[in-house]
Amino acid sequence: MVIKVFVATSSGSIAIRKKQQEVVGFLEANKIDFKELDIAGDEDNRRWMRENVPGEKKPQNGIPLPPQIFNEEQYCGDFDSFFSAKEENIIYSFLGLAPPPGSKETKPTEEEPSLPNGDVVGEALSTAEGTETAEESGENDAQKEDKEDEDNLAESQEKNTGEVTKEGAEGEAEEEEAEKGEEPGEEGGEEES
Repeated sequence: MVIKVFVATSSGSIAIRKKQQEVVGFLEANKIDFKELDIAGDEDNRRWMRENVPGEKKPQNGIPLPPQIFNEEQYCGDFDSFFSAKEENIIYSFLGLAPPPGSKETKPTEEEPSLPNGDVVGEALSTAEGTETAEESGENDAQKEDKEDEDNLAESQEKNTGEVTKEGAEGEAEEEEAEKGEEPGEEGGEEES
């Protein structure tokens, strides 16, 4: 499979020239086989590129600007798509190529059926199982922490038992009476004469 990069060697636009240089430079640096096709000097290349860029990817004026990237006859994208794929480290899948060994990017093999969201069927199951296991262990950890908290609370209550002073008891009684709406010293709602 050969990557085709459609460029305009005699473009007057500095922005277009920079974008073309970035794409070509990246492909060369990563030793990805590609073929540079000039649309400025070859009418057949220009026509082929314009006809094979999908309608939704064409600009409003209908004329796609270089660089445009193809894998043989398959459209990969324009510079913006290339740049996004490069930033997300998914350039090989963008180009329709298998990532080299040791690459961070992984591509599901064609033998494994994939789901509509792009997940591989086997991966989806193991991910779900992993989530359940993590949730279960999270519950176990939370239960252990709750038990430890209860043990610590019981120990501190045992230490404090019998240490309540007379002032502390009176203070608690006053708080209880205040909650009932009674003033300190009043009992059972009766007024003193």
